[in-house]
Amino acid sequence: MEPLVTDIAVVGAGPAGLTAALACAAAGVSVALVGRPAADARTTALLATSITALERLGVWADCRAQAAPLRVMRIVDDTRRLWRAPEARFSSEEIGLDAFGWNIENTHLAAALAARIAATPAIAGFAVDATGITSGADGAAVALADGRVIAARLVVGADGRRSLVRSAAGIETDGRSYPQTAMGFTLRHSRPHHDISTEFHTEHGPFTLVPLPGSRSSLVWVTHPAEAEDIAGRDDAALAKAIERRSHSILGAMTLEPPRGRFPLAVETARRFSAERTVLVGEAAHTLPPIGAQGFNLGLRDIATVAELVADARRSGADIGGPAVTDAYDRQRRADTAARRIAIDWLNRSLLSDFLPVQGARGLGLYLIDRIGPLRRAAMREGVSPLASSPRLMRGEPL
Repeated sequence: MEPLVTDIAVVGAGPAGLTAALACAAAGVSVALVGRPAADARTTALLATSITALERLGVWADCRAQAAPLRVMRIVDDTRRLWRAPEARFSSEEIGLDAFGWNIENTHLAAALAARIAATPAIAGFAVDATGITSGADGAAVALADGRVIAARLVVGADGRRSLVRSAAGIETDGRSYPQTAMGFTLRHSRPHHDISTEFHTEHGPFTLVPLPGSRSSLVWVTHPAEAEDIAGRDDAALAKAIERRSHSILGAMTLEPPRGRFPLAVETARRFSAERTVLVGEAAHTLPPIGAQGFNLGLRDIATVAELVADARRSGADIGGPAVTDAYDRQRRADTAARRIAIDWLNRSLLSDFLPVQGARGLGLYLIDRIGPLRRAAMREGVSPLASSPRLMRGEPL
């Protein structure tokens, strides 16, 4: 059987893979999208620059109605420790934005991405699993479960934390596990959220309520594994009461919507983000705790960087999967990824620490950010649009 020939093969059909296929097609090349769509009941907080990229790709208009703006972010120290940080409150208006970002259920985001892909002739979909990837100086090959083979000049690994693409490329990872479990819920509540995202910091991790359209919010509750096990055993009514108490009733009475999510907390980063004819994006390259809405937005910057490098190589007549592209991608993504990993790791570990100087440093840092205007605004801008990475798609510019 003759291989099917394309410029780029994107492996993974989740939101990261769907976005990568669209971005690469926008760079002017042909794309094969490989993978079976999977149900994903999570939500994603898309920061303003990510919204800009989705607008440029023609996706955002189809799902904006299912998203809620995040106009104010509150951080509340809900620990019972001697040194507690003051409440910090950040408003998007202060840095000239209508909203820091928008929170959307992944089912709606994936549907909008899939609809745009269906209308893009340069993308061919293969709704089967990849079973193997090989690469060489002249190209790469992706073997499919149905026996077909796709020949490509570049493989984009967007297949998650257990990435086949990463494994096939021989790329190892570094990481650590935390003594924490993250749980995800979708809630209905009796009081309006007023487009305010509230993050309660507790001794076992953050408890974060993020607005959804109407009187609904998503909740990420990070806690000790033993408490998570106890929570998992409660019925919906008892759990809703516990969530209302933990949130100090700021949103009133709660009602849970199915399903529930639960996973151990860890941070993991690939030692390299590229190999021969291969680049890694999203959770195939890095996995971060669900703190500060950084995970998927970091992956979108990966994708925008790949698309920009491919577009530049195509215009100059260079090999879109050659070392000049893959090596540049690895270099360009290091600083941004390292900065996010260090910041989130420190914030999470400082919550868990019983060492008073660490608690004091965390409290002082939040106090200074909250009280010093230029510092607060710089922190907000860096959170939304990092200086270390601003590819053209994230700026709304053509590739």
